[in-house]
Formats: sequence, structure tokens, C-alpha cells
Amino acid sequence: MRAHQIMTRSVITIMPDATILEAANTMLRHHVSGLPVVDAAGALVGIVSEGDFIRRSEIGTKRNRGRWLKFLLGDTAVDYVQEHGRKVSDVMTGDPVTVTEDASLEQIVDAMETNGVKRLPVMRGNKLVGLVSRANLMQAVASLAREIPDPTADDDHIRSRVIAAVDNHDWSPFGLNVIVRDGIVHLSGVITDERSRQAAVVAAQNVAGVNKVHDHLCWVDTMSGMFLKSPEDIEMAKAG
Repeated sequence: MRAHQIMTRSVITIMPDATILEAANTMLRHHVSGLPVVDAAGALVGIVSEGDFIRRSEIGTKRNRGRWLKFLLGDTAVDYVQEHGRKVSDVMTGDPVTVTEDASLEQIVDAMETNGVKRLPVMRGNKLVGLVSRANLMQAVASLAREIPDPTADDDHIRSRVIAAVDNHDWSPFGLNVIVRDGIVHLSGVITDERSRQAAVVAAQNVAGVNKVHDHLCWVDTMSGMFLKSPEDIEMAKAG
């Protein structure tokens, strides 16, 4: 399997001059733990994640150095910006590690482990075309565990058609991801209205070549942040 077969294509991004508050609210609203940072021209310039919000002055989690260490090193400028910066560009990781569309799962995992990251932007040349995360890898593992063959060229075409059928609507799930094996479709992403679940499943079912659709869409309440797995996943968990 390759990155383009498991990645999330509808990537939620943010600008470097956006505020920390905007970034945090965007991640909470879309139930994601990281955002690629792109400039006005659409070029990838960084990535911001939950880890960048751990050491913040607002919540009293500034890094506390011992008396002797502070005497030797002082309060470093980097730490100060990380803890007090107001813009995404202040806290983001610049020059992020990326992979290409054709990267294998082994290459993806190696890159994550070597660099200690949980998500990787997927590039086509200089263009950001997707995001692959640990969640995408888990979905791939769950699919492969069913002993279904690797996706064929037909499966890749079905996947593209399903994404096109689901993605261009107001009700489209956030972070939509589609995995197809032998004509069997696995839909995942985030919805904020249960009616979107049925619409997404119906849209996928109507794509030529689709034999069955599995629903892994997670419902999230935008006000409280509470989330629920899909009814299918809940039943599978009970049975497992």
C-alpha cells in the first residue's frame, strides 16, 4: 500500500499569521490533532499540533528550569516564544518532514518513528495533496487484518470516484478518508450532523463498482467537543 491509498485528501490547513486561538479552535472544531501550515501561495511552510500548546503561559505550564540550570542557560528565547507567541508561525514546526504519494507504509512508519511525529504531509512535488496520520495507518491495519488483498487499480479508481461523490457537498465529513478493498468501501472522518452520515453512505453506495460500504464516521458535538464512534464501530467493539 502507498500513501495515496490511505491518506486524508481533504486537508484542513491554517495560515502562519493566524492566531493561536484560531488554530486551537480549528483543531477542536474539526476533531484533528494537527494542521499543516500553508502560506498565501499554498506552499507548505510548517505544521502545528497539540504538542505545540502544551507549554503555554495562559494555562500556567511554562517550562520551569531549576535554579542552577536557569543560572547557566537563562530563560531561552525559543522557550519564551513557544510559551507566549500569539501567531501560528511562533509555535509551529517549520520545514516539516513529508512523504510523497508513492511512499510505502514502511517508509511512512519509518519517517514517523525516526522524527517522532504522528502525522506527515503528503506532497506531489511542491503541492500538498494529503495528510497521513497514525489514525490512517490504524484504518489500514484494520482493513488488512480482514485478509483482503491489496487494493487493485479498480479499487483506486473507485476510491477516487467515492471521494468525488462525497467531498463536494456542504454535508461532507471533515477529514474524509476512504479505503477500498475489492470494491468494499471504508468511510472515516468527522461529522457534526447525523444526517451527514446517511448522505455520505448513500453517495458511496451509488458509485459504480462499490459492493459494500462500512461506516466509520465519528460524530462530534462542536460545542462540547464530545464525540461518538459510528454505530457500526460500536457494535464491532462490543462483539470484539
